[in-house]
Amino acid sequence: MPKADFKAPFKLVAASIFLLGISSISHAASDLSLPYSYSSWAQDAALQDNPNLANDPLSEFVVASDVDVWARIRKGFAIPDLVDNQLVINQTVWYSSRPEYIGRTTKRASLYLYHVVEELEKRGMPTELALLPFIESAFNPQAYSTAKAAGMWQFIPSTGLDFNLKQNMFKDERRSVLASTDAALTYLQRLYGMFGDWQLALAAYNWGEGSVQRAIKKAEAAGVGTDFNSLSAYMPAETKNYVPKLQAVKNIIATPDAYGISLLKVDNQPYFVSVAKTRDIDVKLAAQLAELPMEEFKALNPQFNRPVITGSSNTQILLPQGNAEKFKINLAKWSHALSSWTAHKITNARERIETVAARFHTTPQVIREVNNIPPKMVLKAGSTILVPRMEGMAQKDITQEVADNARLAMAPDAPDSKRINVTVKKQDSFTSIANRYKVTIAQIKNWNNLRGDKLAHGQKLELHIPFRIASKAKPAESGRKQTSNSSKSKTVAASNRSGKDSIVAVKSNSSIIK
Repeated sequence: MPKADFKAPFKLVAASIFLLGISSISHAASDLSLPYSYSSWAQDAALQDNPNLANDPLSEFVVASDVDVWARIRKGFAIPDLVDNQLVINQTVWYSSRPEYIGRTTKRASLYLYHVVEELEKRGMPTELALLPFIESAFNPQAYSTAKAAGMWQFIPSTGLDFNLKQNMFKDERRSVLASTDAALTYLQRLYGMFGDWQLALAAYNWGEGSVQRAIKKAEAAGVGTDFNSLSAYMPAETKNYVPKLQAVKNIIATPDAYGISLLKVDNQPYFVSVAKTRDIDVKLAAQLAELPMEEFKALNPQFNRPVITGSSNTQILLPQGNAEKFKINLAKWSHALSSWTAHKITNARERIETVAARFHTTPQVIREVNNIPPKMVLKAGSTILVPRMEGMAQKDITQEVADNARLAMAPDAPDSKRINVTVKKQDSFTSIANRYKVTIAQIKNWNNLRGDKLAHGQKLELHIPFRIASKAKPAESGRKQTSNSSKSKTVAASNRSGKDSIVAVKSNSSIIK
């Protein structure tokens, strides 16, 4: 997972390889009528832009439709092999002995590899870096670690923010295929600019640049080398194995037959295009209009946290090329509301989920499921949640301000009161007891099924008092004489100095039977 210790200035690496004078269409947002036969289009465009490409020995590799992405990756290998490292041997044995794992991972990777390789080539970066998500997340954009790292490239929250990856209630761009890939490659370029060594840059991606810098200083002080193998003595086990893992996967991808591995063919053409959305739309409806199974839609668009995709902040959704055209046609025909959800802000801590559910004609379970609110948790004031858009409600989209700043704050659903039993004293009344325990006379009557306005000396009462009051009350309180505070109570107790019985002034409607 990438760890950034500080925001250091850096210089970008100059591009060292220039293969094509064409742009990927994987980012095309507006033109949904692009030809589906990309390879013929790419070949024509490439030859038109560069007539000498026909004689270029690399041109066949780049544009030929019968060459897959794996061959393209092999051609761009540029990081020196990590040699004389037993961990590389161990990791190669581990991966090569698990062909089913390799198969599952490469199947997931097939959706994203073309895009990642395109972005690497645009920046002139080594193409073995396209294999890094193999190590980070097994190419699972929904991956989430115990260290709170998320997405295919495993950004922790703070590093994600350093690279402008939005993380709010509606989306987490650490899981976005486009945004996280751009951030990861930018970070790797920064690290290479700092260390001038791709193996150390990779170690820093996992361990943090500050950690690698400190290891270099230790090695220099000890008079030893500052290459990866030399610095590994100062590294934790995870980082020590990190670069060897990538080298192991690189070895297998380079010569899969040598390890008895059969790689899934990944076409050398874009798997998806991006479609701009300027209106809110339900995730379920977007998949439906694209005629795409929900599982595949989520695999391409894993960044959305809620069942609605907000369209207020230049939102893009990714769709396979054929499905993008279907989406465009079906959307034009759709005559109903695009979103069935809207935002609601909790302004009062006493506003419970049950109350919100009743107000918006749904159930507490729906509110909890849609907003990922665990059982036995309540919402704090200031929280924003999704609620059903009611019939007749203005069809206004969720604003960008709400989408960017919405937060969900929760607390344990602890009872706000405690049940206690009290014994009515001689000087007690409904009023004095209500004042003492911060409850109302009506509540006392309701809890004890009382109708009248009089209390009897020695009578037992059940009270449900606020915890802040209960914590101040002592367990034996009901068995001791209470002192009346005349300045705070409406009950006035007076006692003569001769020891006669107390004279108690009470309201006419709340007296004591003597």
